[in-house]
Amino acid sequence: MTECINENGLLQPTKGMSPHSLVGEEAVSCPVYLSATGSSFCRSSFVAASGFLSGSFSQRRTLRLPSGRKAQPIGSASFPPSVTVWAFLSQVLDEDSACRKVVARISSFLAAGRRRPCSGNPSAYCQARARLPAGLLPALTRRVATRQESRVAPEHLWQGRRPLIVDGSSVSMPDTPANQAAYPQPDGQKPGCGFPVARFAALSSWSTGAVLAAEIDSLAVHERTLFHRLWHGLAPGDLLLGDRGFCSYADVVVLKQRGVDTVFRLVQNKRTDFRQGRSLGSDDHLVTWEKPYARPRWLSPDEFDALPEDILLREVRFRVDISGFRSREITLVTTLMDPVAYPKAALMALYRDRWMIELDLRHLKVTMHMDILRGKSPDIVRKEFWAHLLAYNLLRGLMAESVELNCHAARRLSIKGTIQRLSVSTPRLLDATGTLREDLRSHLLQEIRNDPVPHRPDRVEPRHRKRRPKPYRSLSVPRHVVRRRVAG
Repeated sequence: MTECINENGLLQPTKGMSPHSLVGEEAVSCPVYLSATGSSFCRSSFVAASGFLSGSFSQRRTLRLPSGRKAQPIGSASFPPSVTVWAFLSQVLDEDSACRKVVARISSFLAAGRRRPCSGNPSAYCQARARLPAGLLPALTRRVATRQESRVAPEHLWQGRRPLIVDGSSVSMPDTPANQAAYPQPDGQKPGCGFPVARFAALSSWSTGAVLAAEIDSLAVHERTLFHRLWHGLAPGDLLLGDRGFCSYADVVVLKQRGVDTVFRLVQNKRTDFRQGRSLGSDDHLVTWEKPYARPRWLSPDEFDALPEDILLREVRFRVDISGFRSREITLVTTLMDPVAYPKAALMALYRDRWMIELDLRHLKVTMHMDILRGKSPDIVRKEFWAHLLAYNLLRGLMAESVELNCHAARRLSIKGTIQRLSVSTPRLLDATGTLREDLRSHLLQEIRNDPVPHRPDRVEPRHRKRRPKPYRSLSVPRHVVRRRVAG
């Protein structure tokens, strides 16, 4: 039983394989089915944390990949790509993400359906993950996010605009030679005493929380370089929020030329004087920024010469009088020039929402344990990274469905609670059929809907830990050196 990429770039079963088969015909009765044409779940289905998703990737039982190519087998009898993807999703949604547990889950499912269980050795599953096309998980992630964005109602936009938020972070991974070559450890760590670290940047939706685009690379690659690679996720008319690390003359100008407005925090080394320029109100004015002399490396000489010599921008400043907040004064620079359509108070509230991407990244890294990846090769690390993003987007879709696509209400729901309820509901849903299945699914959505995070504006928590770590000494030389010393 294999699956192929055909000449149109579609993932499809080979001849003789049931197009809606998971691991056997019995799996057709499995209630868990996902349409890869979007994040919304079919009427009789939803995404399961167990990874047992019956059916293929779409109602046409195919999945279009980024580029077409001739048909070639990419799966195996036990783990065709559809099964491998769903198993991968179950792995990143489980706190115990061992490959052995994933294989045991699939084997148990087969045995329950009176099918021949697969081998308990995780080698076949690991090889199947390695065979997945590099563009498969990113394509699914973007498609799920795009589908969610297309369903956002006008009342859930900001002043009729689609705000997007950009930010960056990092993840670590096992210390293997291959990972060290692709994602070297920080320079300040001694060889053999650190772990490879990758930097990534993500573009998140203000309305849905879904990750629309992401890029991952070495820690040596600057966050702004990754930001430029995300521009394919921006469309004319979008509104981009970012902190001061993304604020520069060239970025603002080029994005404006593309029809994308920006709201950035003023870069730290640039000073502003609200006594100059055209005043629009208290701490609100229009000011001219002049083109810098130095050319950014990401622009060619011709592209840099084509930039205008100056640009008129709007700067607003507001003070933060909330006890415990680090910033006491924040200055924003934006291309939204009209003080009537975009008043200062609205811009202040919008920029405060930039913090939502910090929470989104925390959900990914802490709640979903993406902060330490498990892949021992760069290829698996990248696939594991995208599997987390895909699972996160699917969870966001499920949360939106539970509140009938009310984006503001979905933002208040608990990601952790959704994962927990999905996990405990899956076994019952796998056994149920007909109206019972629908009733269980409705109950699941209701449970997710009834678990909002408490509204705690201006909440302040100290950045300190109460629980002390064990008093083990840190390695200052490679472990094998210390092992020899201890042995003798």
